[in-house]
This record gives sequence, structure tokens and C-alpha cells, in this order.
Amino acid sequence: MSGTQGPAHPVTRRTAVAAVGGAGLCLALTACGGSDESGAAGEPAASTGTKDPGGATGGGGGKVLARTADIPEGGGKVIGDVVVTQPKAGEFKAFSAKCTHQGCAVKNVSDNMINCPCHNSMFDASDGSVHKGPATSPLPPASIVVDGDSIRLA
Repeated sequence: MSGTQGPAHPVTRRTAVAAVGGAGLCLALTACGGSDESGAAGEPAASTGTKDPGGATGGGGGKVLARTADIPEGGGKVIGDVVVTQPKAGEFKAFSAKCTHQGCAVKNVSDNMINCPCHNSMFDASDGSVHKGPATSPLPPASIVVDGDSIRLA
């Protein structure tokens, strides 16, 4: 019997390059899921975990997300971790901007549909329900308060 032996399966240059490339791909895909929109003063808006679907009117509330004039009827706007919609004139709703399929950030609202660009899931802008999969769960509602022309987190 002789002294030392090398590893049974040495790591080749090809294996090392593939591993590094795979890690880079994971980082790139994770980065693609983020939102480039921000809330007031350039800070990302905080998400809420409340069960209130929003749309309430009255004073108070937290951070201003948007002005009512900024949210088009039948459309909406992604603001940080929240998407604010106006399904009907004067009715404002808010939901998590994180798609329930794989966590990508939804990117836009048009024709009363909240759209996720990653796998084309679509959610109803009035209640967050799934209109088209692959997502199977609705977007969680976020609680907002409409105070005059300001839309605030509740």
C-alpha cells in the first residue's frame, strides 16, 4: 500500500465555472423580482399584512403612497411593496405587490388587471383574486385610507 491518494473525484475547472455561473444566475433571477418604483421621498413603501381590503375614507393613516389623481381609473400603480388600484371612479384598493406564484413583483395595472411579468399571472384589480394563472392564490390586501386627495397606508 502506498502513501496518499488524490481525491476520487477532483473538481475540474469546468465544474467550478458552472457552479459560479449557476450562483450568478440565481442572483440575477432574484434581482429581477424586485420593484423599481418607490414611495414618497424615494423610500420604498412598506407592505401591510392586514386583512382589511382598503378603500376606506377618513382622516389619519400612515405614510402617503400616492395622490388620488396618480391612480388611473381601471388601472393602478405599483409603489414599493404595494399596488394601489382604482377599479371604479373614486374606489381605491391596495394589495401586496408580490405575486403569489413565485414572489415576483407585479409590474403594472391595466384594464382592471394587475399583471405579473414573470409568468403572466393576472389578478383582479378590485379584489386581488386570480384571473389567470399560474398563480392560484389571490394577492393579499393591504389597508389604505383615502384622506382628501391622499392615499395613505392605514
